[in-house]
Amino acid sequence: MRHLSVPLACLFAVVGLAGADWPQFRGADTTGVAPDQNVPVEIAGSIAWTAELSGRGLSGPIVVGNRVILSASSGYAQDRLHVMCFDANSGAPLWERQFWATGRTLCHPKMCNATPTPASDGSRIFALYSSNDLICLDLDGNLQWFRGLTHDYRNASNSLGMSSSPVVIGDTVIVQVENDSESLALGIDAATGENRWKHERPVLSNWTSPLVLRGTSREDDLAILQSGNGLTALRPYTGVEVWSFDEPCSTIPSTAVADGVLYVPSKGLTALKPGADGAAPKVVWQSNKLAPITPSPLIYEGRAYTIGGGGVLSCAELATGTPAWQMRLQVTDGEKTSQGMFSATPIAAGGHVYFVNEDGLVMVVKAGGEKGEIVAHYDFGETILGTPAIANGGLYLRSDKHLWKVAKK
Repeated sequence: MRHLSVPLACLFAVVGLAGADWPQFRGADTTGVAPDQNVPVEIAGSIAWTAELSGRGLSGPIVVGNRVILSASSGYAQDRLHVMCFDANSGAPLWERQFWATGRTLCHPKMCNATPTPASDGSRIFALYSSNDLICLDLDGNLQWFRGLTHDYRNASNSLGMSSSPVVIGDTVIVQVENDSESLALGIDAATGENRWKHERPVLSNWTSPLVLRGTSREDDLAILQSGNGLTALRPYTGVEVWSFDEPCSTIPSTAVADGVLYVPSKGLTALKPGADGAAPKVVWQSNKLAPITPSPLIYEGRAYTIGGGGVLSCAELATGTPAWQMRLQVTDGEKTSQGMFSATPIAAGGHVYFVNEDGLVMVVKAGGEKGEIVAHYDFGETILGTPAIANGGLYLRSDKHLWKVAKK
């Protein structure tokens, strides 16, 4: 295995993640739900600051303490890799680091090299790119280690680009590098960058991200990997397989989790309840009316939310999968109706669900109810494909050009 290791001046303790932080794709528990109750509903008049960005990025921002971190890529070949850090209170840039990509940077024009969302364990940052470069920095931007995964696994790529975001469980960084050639998943030591385990994965292109299934204790947490062939539950430290669900799943939207139940993009949407002590999971319900297209499902306050074709939002009762209501995510101002396509996964806080379409139009929907209601909207006027973050009462969104914080004044 070839990788660059930078000696550490001291040993970092893996600290517990603050409840208000948003340290990875869909937050600390990969649910997309924030505990904050003070996030603005009306975005107009609540933009706290705007920061300019260098390079393109579909990755979402993460928030660790007073730092907002995100990745970008630049250059004709998208081979310049950026990691940027901003002050969460003021938006002032704190630092930026740049690296050369070591793997293939070819992507679909809609994507770019900086598509996976970074992750953090509270003391380190792990930035993964479509080129399969994995960079570890401390919170001050000092390089800890660098893995060019293509050097180790030379055929691990696809022509459209890779988008799976890493997830941190304990002191293990889990990455899925799945494609039509050399497909694998890795559990990587957060401190050293060395492999703890490696799993051969189905040889299929796959853009889903791993997620955390919390156990009764941290030792019982599981990593859930999704592919076109099904789900696999692993022990994050050892990679030992605990159970599998062998039904075809989507390769774009990722599984959602709430209260120990998995909501899998399979045969529409399938609610899956894992058994005790590693027993095989059981299907609670399935609904072909809730199939998500690109954004991952969101589970919030007893309801499941999925975005289907044409921007149609479906809301269903969580216990049974029974549809509660449907609505098209669009707004009309005067004679102009705006709807658009969706790539960003919805997130929720304070009794509201936040949706952002690819044109940069944010629509805030009141959670639950007998019918869907858009209670506020705001047009940022720039393309947004990355999933936003919520932390400490702030909503953070990014385009290729800008990072915004929305917060009550």
